[in-house]
Amino acid sequence: MSDVETLKAEIKKLSARATTAKMNLHDFSEELPVNWANAPQVAQDVVDAYEKLDAARKKLKQLEQA
Repeated sequence: MSDVETLKAEIKKLSARATTAKMNLHDFSEELPVNWANAPQVAQDVVDAYEKLDAARKKLKQLEQA
């Protein structure tokens, strides 16, 4: 499997994780003010997931342009 194919598979996994994190944030927001103290962690999970996804997409773009 080439680097590009491997990275595309990883992006697919990261995208699913990011979507799950986004939905967790959405569900969390609907339950507010219950468990409000967990807001920073839930939000950080979304930030982390999308940062990883964005970095992988940028790397793929670089590989494809090379």
